[in-house]
Amino acid sequence: MNQPKLLSITQSVMRIAIGFLFWSHGAQKFLGWFGGSGPDGGSAELASALGIAGVLEFSGGLLMMAGFLTRPVAFILSGEMAVAYFWRHVPQGGFWPWDNGGERAALFCFVFLFLSVAGAGALSVDAWRRRRAQRVTAA
Repeated sequence: MNQPKLLSITQSVMRIAIGFLFWSHGAQKFLGWFGGSGPDGGSAELASALGIAGVLEFSGGLLMMAGFLTRPVAFILSGEMAVAYFWRHVPQGGFWPWDNGGERAALFCFVFLFLSVAGAGALSVDAWRRRRAQRVTAA
């Protein structure tokens, strides 16, 4: 297998894994699954910042796993994680992630920023739609 093809497949595997992890955080906040959010579990109030984050993480994680609308969704999710870092983590312990517990937010932010530029990879709805459009145009 040539290197560009292997890179594209590896990129897809990373996107799917990151999407699953992000979806599970959204499911905690949005649906109260996996122990829920907060010390008592349960789902976040939908009209709250945590509820909006839950909706973005749940739906964005599903879209990332599928590789559908990857670039715009990843850009939005990268921004969400930047906001989470500066609004939630920095006030708790300063700028540095090892002091404020923001490692996951920072990591998600930069992985989504990468995906917003690089795209979904070969194993995605986006790639399937692109191949289908090329076949229709060629015919």
